[in-house]
Amino acid sequence: MNKYSKVLLRFSALFAVLGAFIGSHMAGAGSLAFKTVHAHILVVGWLTLFAWAVYYKIFTPAKTIIATLHVWSAIIGAIGLTAGMWFYYLHPFGFADGLVTVFFIVGGSIMLLSFVLFAVLTFMRTEDEA
Repeated sequence: MNKYSKVLLRFSALFAVLGAFIGSHMAGAGSLAFKTVHAHILVVGWLTLFAWAVYYKIFTPAKTIIATLHVWSAIIGAIGLTAGMWFYYLHPFGFADGLVTVFFIVGGSIMLLSFVLFAVLTFMRTEDEA
């Protein structure tokens, strides 16, 4: 499970850099246009993925399929949710509203699934307890 910790930690670091860059850009531009996207990149992308990386460093879940689904849904959901927010609030590419809304909802739903899978993992036995 240490591989899960490292994967989540690396994605967390990428979100941290992106979030800090966007915050720096907003400060320099004097605009809060990215505030919602910036906040979610840091909270969902950086903080949440980092916390889950720590979880996998400390605990080894016994059911690897749930852990695998959790890790990949977390990464895909964090990317999908934050990209969907960017498309929805800032319209950078002029995508159709319906497509943007579906992208945003699907990304958020995958992220929600990862939170549910994490909750399930915390109530399961770990290899350390077995």
